[in-house]
Amino acid sequence: SSTSDGFFISQKKYIQDLLARAALTDERTVETPMELNVHLRDTDGDPLSDPTRYRHLVGSLVYLAVTRPDISYPVHILSQFVSAPTSVHYSHLLRVLRYLRGTISHRLFFPRSGSLQLQAYSEATWASDPSDRRSLSAYCVFLGGSLIAWKTKKQTAVFRSSAEAELRAMALLTAEVTWLRWLLQDFGVSVTTPTLLLSDSIGAISIAR
Repeated sequence: SSTSDGFFISQKKYIQDLLARAALTDERTVETPMELNVHLRDTDGDPLSDPTRYRHLVGSLVYLAVTRPDISYPVHILSQFVSAPTSVHYSHLLRVLRYLRGTISHRLFFPRSGSLQLQAYSEATWASDPSDRRSLSAYCVFLGGSLIAWKTKKQTAVFRSSAEAELRAMALLTAEVTWLRWLLQDFGVSVTTPTLLLSDSIGAISIAR
């Protein structure tokens, strides 16, 4: 939808259809899409007799995450179990749906005016996967006040400290920022100032320097 201030992008109708297909029997909502410090394993719970619905709903959430960065992390986690989901995985999937029910009106906003400078935020969760001890990288990139890129991705190697994991996440984000700077130049946007990359890891920042 378009306003005098900018543009709003949402998938409210898609969420409504998704909730209808999920056939939740209650009207409960939750404030967060996933509980804090949850570490899911392949062996948690009992295998689902028919995993078709789980796979269908997770696939729908992957599509929805294109405009809902707030569910990027739980969708990344739940997608790892589509081959053999269990009752525990399904209960966490339902939590995401209840969160969406309570936040169905959330939208992305892109203002008509503002800075065309990039600003990036990097984060990592160290050894958060209990099965292989690999960490997760996560980032988001703003163009002025507009959120234009985000990702949650498991790292390819096991690192022995949180600083190493944070540095790996910063390297992933640096590659994304470099590509975005080239893309802006192709669009005719002047990119002359350095892009600010923010991280909360003192160790990773020191190594990067």
